[in-house]
Amino acid sequence: MNKIGRLNVFAFILATLLLLSACGSNTGGNGGNAAADASPGSASPAQGGSSGEASAGDKVKISFIHWRGEDAEAFDSIIQKFEQEHPNIQVETQVFPSEQYQTVAQAKLSDGSVGDVFASFPGAQFEALAKAGLYTDLSGESFLANFTDTLIEAGQKDGKQLAIPYQLVYNIPIYNADIFERYGLTPPKDWDGFLAMAEKLKSEGLIPIAFPGADIGPGQFMNPMVMNNAPDPDIFVKLEAGEAKLTDEWWVKTLSQFKELNDKGYFQPNALGTKDQGAGALFVQEKAAILATGSYQLAQNKKSNPNLKQKLLAPITVPADQAVYEGIHTTTFMLGVNAKSKHPEEAKAFIEFLSRKDIAGEYANATGQNVTVKDVEYSTEELKTVAEWTTKKTRFQPRFTIKNGEVQKAVTNSIQAVLGGQSPEDAAKEAQAIVDQQLGK
Repeated sequence: MNKIGRLNVFAFILATLLLLSACGSNTGGNGGNAAADASPGSASPAQGGSSGEASAGDKVKISFIHWRGEDAEAFDSIIQKFEQEHPNIQVETQVFPSEQYQTVAQAKLSDGSVGDVFASFPGAQFEALAKAGLYTDLSGESFLANFTDTLIEAGQKDGKQLAIPYQLVYNIPIYNADIFERYGLTPPKDWDGFLAMAEKLKSEGLIPIAFPGADIGPGQFMNPMVMNNAPDPDIFVKLEAGEAKLTDEWWVKTLSQFKELNDKGYFQPNALGTKDQGAGALFVQEKAAILATGSYQLAQNKKSNPNLKQKLLAPITVPADQAVYEGIHTTTFMLGVNAKSKHPEEAKAFIEFLSRKDIAGEYANATGQNVTVKDVEYSTEELKTVAEWTTKKTRFQPRFTIKNGEVQKAVTNSIQAVLGGQSPEDAAKEAQAIVDQQLGK
């Protein structure tokens, strides 16, 4: 082949390659241009939106992770409404058991592939996630106006609103009101009355208190048990500052009262080996008169036993005239936007949707959870029961004022140690040794 012929063949091949290349790309329309068309309800990148937003016709998938599996049905309904309003956004949920969630959430969130929107606990988990830089600053977002200001303070740090507590919970035991009425009992006003109530229930063949000692029980029941023994709301802050000790009277007394309840048979047998589900079953089957968890389980109990009539009480561990507080409240299930999310505007759109009073009301009435959103109308018996506590003197959950996870674990482990037979003094001493280690002593 002569030189001209070779050039013609080369030119033909080059033209063919260029043509194929042009057919394989999309320089117009909607193909792959994230800046061209932002999802409905969110800004384009030029307007401050996410660089990962999809073009028209494509769906952005955002991930929502939390620990409340019992809320799945309610969230499914709400997400369906959200996706109808935002047809270019799809929400995928992933749910973990609450105890597991406290240990795995940070790792799951760290690369931004999971948890565009995520829930977190106040206290140690919130502090750890904030320290890791995993919260997007939500200060100044318009939807904050939908919440009661004083109820979202647990999500603030260094003057920024990093997370938004969605639930208002009372971390005090639930009691079977029919059983109490049957035996002429009312919520006691002091420790002697609490013990007398428990003895009466035991004498009638009932388990006075179903206590999930294997998992959530120590972390829940410690709050009302310690609230009047150490009425200073900063007692655990002082503990972590080295200004108070677990070997002081306030905590040794609390452990002693746990031991007293256990030794007198007011918890079910093998309370230390009983998990949340097992304790809950004893209560809904009406074998136990009291469940030592909190208001967040009212709806689930009712679902399992529609005939249950439930109310709340807190143990008063001091003489009545020395009681400062009547109960414990927590603002929790704190909604945040992952700082590493590729879709922050879509994530914020989902939180805005959850903050609307009609949607928050739907969530509340479906799940039995009071919420921090303003002007929500509650319709269920359980929520009306909880509403009675809004006028009582309660304090924020002491356990969630502990910012160091190892200190929090030492505190709850000391309760389990006492239930396992260790003396309150020795359990307190071992727990304080861990605190000292964390303080660098």
